[in-house]
Amino acid sequence: MRDLLSAEWTKAWVGRTWLVLAGAGAFMSLLASLGYASEPDKKITEQHMDLTTITNDSVRAWMMTFLFAALFGAIFVTREYTSGTIGRSVLLGGTRSRLFAAKALVGTAIGAVSGLLAVALAFGVTWGTLATSSHSPEITRETWLIAAGVFACNVLAGPWGVFLGWIIRHQIGAVVALIALTLLVDPALVRLIPEVGKFLMTIAMSSVYRDGKPELLSEPVAFLVIGGWLAIAWFGARKLFLTRDIT
Repeated sequence: MRDLLSAEWTKAWVGRTWLVLAGAGAFMSLLASLGYASEPDKKITEQHMDLTTITNDSVRAWMMTFLFAALFGAIFVTREYTSGTIGRSVLLGGTRSRLFAAKALVGTAIGAVSGLLAVALAFGVTWGTLATSSHSPEITRETWLIAAGVFACNVLAGPWGVFLGWIIRHQIGAVVALIALTLLVDPALVRLIPEVGKFLMTIAMSSVYRDGKPELLSEPVAFLVIGGWLAIAWFGARKLFLTRDIT
């Protein structure tokens, strides 16, 4: 299994997919973070904000990276169907179950790498932006909890993308599905039917990175909901991969 994990880990970083996704996630988060941390004096004077709130909002802006961790996980699986190499991967892996487990573990590790990068950039950009206005971040316990939530969401998004990749088996389809769920469907449902919407995967993650909206679930419940979605996706993905024709 160790050799299979090593091979899948190496395979994940082949090509420029990781670079494009990491760059896109960092760019989107950077724009949001700059919006929160820029002109702190104006925000303090006109909007009655304090440096603690500005710091927390700027760090929280990097939660958007979890979408790209999920996309990376989905592409990591679906590109093998696109290139026609999935059959060879199963043969080299020994069994479908071994390959399924290996990709899930590697997808989780990819999410962890994405999370570490997001947290490092979150603090670096926040500090650098505030420093241009002669301010320093005010880092509190809440800031660290937000950063931990951003990291956790990335870790959880990795296998989420992998499982959806196994279910959809089409690269463009998986990418469109993830973007639509994250940016359109889940936010729309939580506005239209908040009693139901707060139990969706993306909205539950909002509780983890401490978005602070009153309608959100508590963190322990949010983790249970996310675990439930991952379990459903794992079961469906594994069932389909083990029983459907491999091509």
